[in-house]
Amino acid sequence: MMALESSATPATPATMSSAVSPTVSDTVSPTPAADTRRLSGQVARFAAVGVIATIVQLGLYAVLDRTMSDQWANLTSLAISTVVNTALNRRWTFAVTGAGALRQQAQAFGIFGLTWGATAGALWLLELLRPDAGTLVEVLVLALATGTSTVVRFVAMRRWIFAAPGRHRSRAG
Repeated sequence: MMALESSATPATPATMSSAVSPTVSDTVSPTPAADTRRLSGQVARFAAVGVIATIVQLGLYAVLDRTMSDQWANLTSLAISTVVNTALNRRWTFAVTGAGALRQQAQAFGIFGLTWGATAGALWLLELLRPDAGTLVEVLVLALATGTSTVVRFVAMRRWIFAAPGRHRSRAG
């Protein structure tokens, strides 16, 4: 029982009912219809979390932009929103509980590089093309750049960061 509580596994009916050993339902893939419903639910919850995290990031950026450079405001607001995003997705989108949160936050910061690169590049390009752009335009550019990395982040979270231990990470295997 202690090993189950200390592992970071998705809280599903199958894992909650099998405290000692895995059951057949833990190791066999769900039906395609069940898998599609599960994916649809995850996508909807991921989108809701994304909206919350984006509001946090853009709000922080708008405040921090008054006291530091655009790039530092972007980096700081994005780092804080990444922690919020990962924690919410861990618990709500992917229903992961137990140990492993720190490791998963570290993994999410690996993906953070993609988002930061997209947003930093977008700010740099905006500064090059429109050096007089105000905070509102910068926030809109950041929102668009963040959106470009969303699909990659979802796949990384689903297949790598929050994947159930021992679960096949691709259909091929």
